[in-house]
Amino acid sequence: MELVLATGNRDKQQEMKALLQDLGLTIRTLDEFPAAPVVAEDGETCQENAGKKAREIAQFTGALTLADDTGLEVDALGGRPGVFAARYAGAHATYADNCRKLLDELTGIPAEQRGARFLTVVAIADPVSSVEFVEGVLRGRIADHCSGVHGFGYDPVFLVPELGKTLAELTLDQKNRISHRGQALAKAKDVLKRKLWRDVGA
Repeated sequence: MELVLATGNRDKQQEMKALLQDLGLTIRTLDEFPAAPVVAEDGETCQENAGKKAREIAQFTGALTLADDTGLEVDALGGRPGVFAARYAGAHATYADNCRKLLDELTGIPAEQRGARFLTVVAIADPVSSVEFVEGVLRGRIADHCSGVHGFGYDPVFLVPELGKTLAELTLDQKNRISHRGQALAKAKDVLKRKLWRDVGA
């Protein structure tokens, strides 16, 4: 059975493959479908974006498809950047650009007011049935500077207080055990196992 990951982000692909590798599925990525449509992530919520990507890519490939969307909600910014996290500093912003803008906006804000949460919504779709959703949440706070060399996105500025480290200071294994995406994909595995058993028994 094949599973298509509806993302062109190589960093996300690496995390997802590590978390899903024990399912016995053939995992494919959008790199293998050069003619696949570019799905506009124009929804107002992570669920809308994840669902849209999963549906459109499932219909194009004819295969079971998993898509995710992640938002970063910062308390002191009224929930921004939210669903626009990946393009917070502009349409073609780099990870560093986004982190820099976030840190600039939080200049002078004390640590106790820099609370934040990551929200990941995962959508699983096949070409003929409805989409199923699961989600994962990680609470933390925004550090006052970048730290760490692992991960991607806002990982260098997202501090996990219980560990005293940013996500970028954790190995991929350590991050996957606690992260928002790790939590969501653990739940997604249960959905995928159910689908596998249903298809085997059909």
